Amino acid sequence: MRSAPVIAPFGRLIERWKAQPANLRWFIGALCLAAVGGGLTDPAFNNYLRATFNLSAAARGEIEFPRELPGFLVAVTSGLLFFLPEVRTAALATAGMALGLAGLAWAGSDYALMVAFMVLQSAGMHLMMPMRSSISLSFARQEREATLLGQIGSVTTVASIFGAAATWWLFRRFTPSWGIYQKAFLVGAGFIALSALTLLRMRLPHVREKQPRAKLVVRKRYRLFYLLSIIAGARKQIFITFAPWVLITIFKQGPATFAALAIVSALLGIGFQPLLGRMIDRLGERVVLMTDGTLLVGVCIGYGFAHRLGTTGLVLFVVYGCFILDQMLFSMGMARTTYVSKIAEKREDLTATLSLGITLDHAVSMSIPMLGGATWVLFGVEYVFTGAAVLAVLSAVASSFVRVPHAGAPARPVLRDEVTEGGMPWTEQQPARTSAS
Repeated sequence: MRSAPVIAPFGRLIERWKAQPANLRWFIGALCLAAVGGGLTDPAFNNYLRATFNLSAAARGEIEFPRELPGFLVAVTSGLLFFLPEVRTAALATAGMALGLAGLAWAGSDYALMVAFMVLQSAGMHLMMPMRSSISLSFARQEREATLLGQIGSVTTVASIFGAAATWWLFRRFTPSWGIYQKAFLVGAGFIALSALTLLRMRLPHVREKQPRAKLVVRKRYRLFYLLSIIAGARKQIFITFAPWVLITIFKQGPATFAALAIVSALLGIGFQPLLGRMIDRLGERVVLMTDGTLLVGVCIGYGFAHRLGTTGLVLFVVYGCFILDQMLFSMGMARTTYVSKIAEKREDLTATLSLGITLDHAVSMSIPMLGGATWVLFGVEYVFTGAAVLAVLSAVASSFVRVPHAGAPARPVLRDEVTEGGMPWTEQQPARTSAS
C-alpha cells in the first residue's frame, strides 16, 4: 500500500504518454535514440582527437573550420532539399550522422579520412538542428512553445544519460585506446541509424506531402534574431572547442571524466529544461537570454583563470562546475527559437529562418576556433576566455532589445491540426492566456 504514492506519478506519466498523438511519440522516440548515440560518442570525441592525432590547441582550432562548414551551408543545404517534407529531411540528416560516426570508426589514424567522415557527421547534425526545432514547434499550442521544447528536451536528456553512462563504464573499465573509441563510435552510430528509421514512421498531418518548404527567407523583421545567432555562434564555438581542451591539456582529464560530467549535466537538465521552458513562456525570451549572457561571464572567468590557483582539488571542481553550468546554459538557445517562432509572419518561414540563423551562427564559428587557437598559443588561455566574456556581455545587451507580441495579440495563425492528431497535446490542458492574464 505504501508504494502506491510512488507508483501513481509513473502511472499518470504513462497515461499522458499514451494520450499523445502517435506522430509525436515516434518523433520523441527518434530523438531519444539519437540522444543515446550522442551520449556514447560526444564525451569521447575530444580525447579521441588528442590521443589519436596529438593535436595542439592551434590545430584543434583549425580543425573546426571543416567541421563547422556544413553548419555555414545549412541554409543552402536545406534549401536544396526544399522538395522533401521536413520529416524526410530530418531522417536523411540523421542517417548522415550515423554514416559519419561509422566512418570515424573505420578511419583509424588516417587524418584525411577522419576529417571527411567528421564533416559528413557534422553535415547531418547541422541539417537536423532546424528540422528538430521546426517539427517540435508543430506540436505546440500558441503561447506554450517553450514549455513543449523544454519537456521534449528533458525526455531526450534522460536518454542521453544511458549513452554517457555506457561511455563512462567503457573508459573506466578499459584503458583508452583506438579499439575502445572505435566501439563507442560504432554503437553510437547504430543507435542514430535506428533514430533515422524511426523518423520514417512519422508524419506531420498539417503539412501536405507535396507542399514544398520555403527555400530561403531573409526578412528585415528577423534581423535581431540574425544578430543573436551570430553572437551565439562565436560564444558557442569557443566553449565547444576550448572548454574541453582546458580540461584535457591543463587539468589532464580523460574520457571517463567527460562522460561523468555529461551524466551530471543531464541529470540536472531533466528538471532544468522543463523549468526553462516554463520560464520562457512566463517571463519572456528577453529575460532568459539576458540572464544567459550574464551567467556566461562567470563561466568564462572560471575557465580562463581557475588554473592560476592550481590544477587539483577544489580548483578542479570549480572548473567541473563551469563545464556543467556551461552545458546547461546551451539550453537557453531555446529562447531564440521560440522568439523567432512568435515573430514569424507564417509557419513556412520558420524552418528557412532557423536554417539561415544556423548559417549565420557558423559564418563566425568557423573562424573563431582558429583565432582562439592562435590566441591560446601566443598569449595564453586567459585571453581566449576573456574574449568569450566580451561576447557574453554583447549577447546580454543585444537580448535586451528582444520583443515579442503580447499574449492575445495577432500572430501567425495556429491551425488546430498543428496541435493534435486525435489526442491531447503533450503539455497539460490549460485555458489560453489573454492579454489581461
